[in-house]
Amino acid sequence: MKTPTIWLSKTRHRPLARRQRGIALVTTLLLLLLLTAMSLTMVLSVGSDMLINGYYGNGRGAFYAADSGANIARQEMVNYFVNNYNPAYSATVPPFTSATVNNAIGYVTGKYQGPLTSVSGPSGSWPGKFTLAPNSVNIQIQPGYPTTATDSNGKVDKYTYVYSYTLTSVGQSQGSEAATLSDQGTLTFVANLTSSSTKMAFSAFGTFLNAYGDCSAPFVAGTMSGPFFTNGQWNFGDANALNSSTKYDFTDTVGQVGGNVSYWHGGNCDDNASPTDTANGSTIAPTFQGGLQLAQQPHSLPTDSFSQEQAVLDGIGNSGSAPTNATLNGALKNAAGTAYPKTGASSGVYLPYSVDPTTGAKVFTGGGIYVEGDAAITLSPSGSTGQVYTIVQNGVTTTVVTNPTATGAGTTTIQVGSGAITTISGVPELKDPSTGSVTENATMLYVDGNITSISGPGEGASKPAINNGVALTITAANNVTITGDIRYTTEPVTTSGSTPDVLIPANNTGQVLGIFTAMGDIQMNNQQSDGNLWIDASIAMISQTSSGGWINVGPHINNLNLVGGRIAMQAKSGNTTTRNIFFDQRFAGGAFAPPWFPSTNVTTNGNNTNNPPIATPLRISWNYLTAAK
Repeated sequence: MKTPTIWLSKTRHRPLARRQRGIALVTTLLLLLLLTAMSLTMVLSVGSDMLINGYYGNGRGAFYAADSGANIARQEMVNYFVNNYNPAYSATVPPFTSATVNNAIGYVTGKYQGPLTSVSGPSGSWPGKFTLAPNSVNIQIQPGYPTTATDSNGKVDKYTYVYSYTLTSVGQSQGSEAATLSDQGTLTFVANLTSSSTKMAFSAFGTFLNAYGDCSAPFVAGTMSGPFFTNGQWNFGDANALNSSTKYDFTDTVGQVGGNVSYWHGGNCDDNASPTDTANGSTIAPTFQGGLQLAQQPHSLPTDSFSQEQAVLDGIGNSGSAPTNATLNGALKNAAGTAYPKTGASSGVYLPYSVDPTTGAKVFTGGGIYVEGDAAITLSPSGSTGQVYTIVQNGVTTTVVTNPTATGAGTTTIQVGSGAITTISGVPELKDPSTGSVTENATMLYVDGNITSISGPGEGASKPAINNGVALTITAANNVTITGDIRYTTEPVTTSGSTPDVLIPANNTGQVLGIFTAMGDIQMNNQQSDGNLWIDASIAMISQTSSGGWINVGPHINNLNLVGGRIAMQAKSGNTTTRNIFFDQRFAGGAFAPPWFPSTNVTTNGNNTNNPPIATPLRISWNYLTAAK
């Protein structure tokens, strides 16, 4: 038996790892290809997103630029109205006009129409610019506006305006994308009038008449200077009503409380609010160089002359009641050093001064001269700055002389007849009410009775009554009768030529005279041989309970000249051939006045420089007209 033969194959079987060596390469290449594809996809996707975001950002930037531009233009409209109202608007003068509207449109379009305007924003915001579309800006007053509201006196104290506006704004981003939108809404403005009250001396008026009624006798025509005012209404006449061809020429403001003016055409009275009037074949056309102001607030009147009486005692005044006998006793002494009687006096001249019990030194402590009872007074200068007061009562003459050397310094003397002269250190002084300090040398001459005669030392400019630098107010409890010229040593304004009542600065030494009565008239009883009368003063005959006026009670006056002003309750007969009132221009505005002169609280609707209109803009709708590209 043969043993089987076993044949071995020459073929060798490779290990498994060796057989898979090519598959790894293929897999790597496939993975690399896949990663490349994915990267390309991601790049394409990111690029697409960036393009989309860019377009979106530019589009939104254009939209926001347009919207911001609309807001900016609307606010500029508001700003223009608020910054360009009439600062003198009043109860009769509105703050806005149609010109304001047209100018606002022109301003906004001129500023933002045409070249693109950059819109600034916070860091990181979309940059953008805008412009206003041509002919797209419009502002129109809404029907029924403006409206007005009135106060308790029926005077306008508020204006309300409502304007409709439209505009179209075109915004552009940093690219070429643009967006357009229209904006519509309203602009509301409320302008409130402030009733302001300021204290002003009545001397600020060239002429003031409290009572002047509708269709009263016409005012005398002529050239009249200084502010005119009446708490009633003015009455003007034509040649027939005036029996004269003289025309009215007012060089300053003419105001009144009444809403109409009375015009007299012969015997017929015509009322209207126009500065001219034509009726019955005649025209009355006064010249109002400073304007005619109707429907003004009335000016309050003084109640009495208590403040002027008190000013003699303390140099301050500001009293609501008459000083008592006890008060007069404590402050006043006569030339002999005897105090004003505690039980009162019927006559006498007294000064406010104190006496040192140890040394006997006398010191002036008040503001003037107190005269008890009726008196006749003559005024004259003393030296270059002093003033002489010659006071006659019942045949007894008292002479008071003030000789100031500086503010609050100098001497005052008083002498009865030819008796001893009493010398007092100091002069009458005007004092600050809040501090009591001396503000200027000034004199109040108060007569507790009638001034039966007052004049200067003689007739004409060569006989002046008031010295340079003298500030004086003369007040009487009753009537004041002027019997002769009362003139300044130096006239402060021109009184002749083509331009009268022009201030002469070199002639202003502070000289000033006021004459005041709260309960009587200022009467003229001219005793001068030439029949002329000249008064340098602001004269006032006015109070809440009087009927005072400026009246001639003596012979006919040929030429009557007043340099100052006239303040009266009512007009009374002058009985003169020629009357000239030259306003003392130093009194204009009330800053300068005779000392302790009666004053009024001036209330006006129209002190509005601090009252700009209050604006309320309101966007009602806007339309997105053009989508981003």
